[in-house]
Amino acid sequence: MSAANVLLADVGGTNLRLVLADAEHGVDHASLVSLRVAEHPSLEAAARSYLRAHGAKPEVAVFAVAGRVEQGRAQITNHPWQIDCTALRALLEIPRIKLVNDFAAMGASLPALTADDMVAIGPSLPDLAAATDGCFAVLGPGTGLGATAVLRRGGRWLVMETEGGHIGFAPQDALEIELLRVLAARFGRVSNERLICGSGLLNLYRALGEVRSEPAPALTPEAVTSDALRGNALALAALERFALILGGVAGDLVLAYGAWDGVLLAGGLIPQLLPRLRGGDFRARFTGKGRFGATLERIPSAAIMHAQPGLLGALAIASMHAEVHHCGATAGDCA
Repeated sequence: MSAANVLLADVGGTNLRLVLADAEHGVDHASLVSLRVAEHPSLEAAARSYLRAHGAKPEVAVFAVAGRVEQGRAQITNHPWQIDCTALRALLEIPRIKLVNDFAAMGASLPALTADDMVAIGPSLPDLAAATDGCFAVLGPGTGLGATAVLRRGGRWLVMETEGGHIGFAPQDALEIELLRVLAARFGRVSNERLICGSGLLNLYRALGEVRSEPAPALTPEAVTSDALRGNALALAALERFALILGGVAGDLVLAYGAWDGVLLAGGLIPQLLPRLRGGDFRARFTGKGRFGATLERIPSAAIMHAQPGLLGALAIASMHAEVHHCGATAGDCA
């Protein structure tokens, strides 16, 4: 691949990040833009405008999308955008395109992360680049709750595309049983994502207000966070419960995926939640797994602090995709 002939996109329910890159020199940081998804009619329109503005004609593109990818198509879980690989290829005139789940791209970034890109929460992770065989879980709250498992087998990194954030919420104490009752009346089925993401924080705050018979005036997740920083008791309780439940979900994914080598937290909310996560609530629920508690106490966990891990992983996928495209298209390919 020659210079800047790769288009990378991290497509969330709120933001779309686009950047040009090449396999040899990496990301062209000057070309990075962040757009609001709601301000564009489609991914095709946003990407086409971006390419025209930069005078770019990439040969390869990887779109990491916040939704399940099936046969070259995806529906953004928390936004109406529908993405079709064939349509993207035709409209953008890019010969080789791959759609992947956004947290699969997060997982693909693991070999490129350094110690400076992570902050330990509990036992420290090993050097990921030096890993031989193992399994890691990556999860994190943003507009939704993403999750994936990353395996190292025979010198190769293998990433599973999952929707683990939609596993059902399992309350662990009397308060959470009451929260589930309130949320079930609103949503019917209550997944972990209904509590652990941006809108989930607001759901949790409002449900907690109902259970405690206290007013819950904040109207956005950002307002809940800012109210907590100002000492509002209900908002602070919602943040504490958020960290507790996130820890429980992370520990559950260790058990479900066999991620005995560590858990990494990613997503837009993690940097602002970091003080709360390191304060003890996260690890308390993470390790509180009954007969497997002692095992979980030994499992490392860390927060990914790299500014754009999704794009970093998308570049790794682009490099691999360019090397193997001649073998034929797979489920997320349009070659």
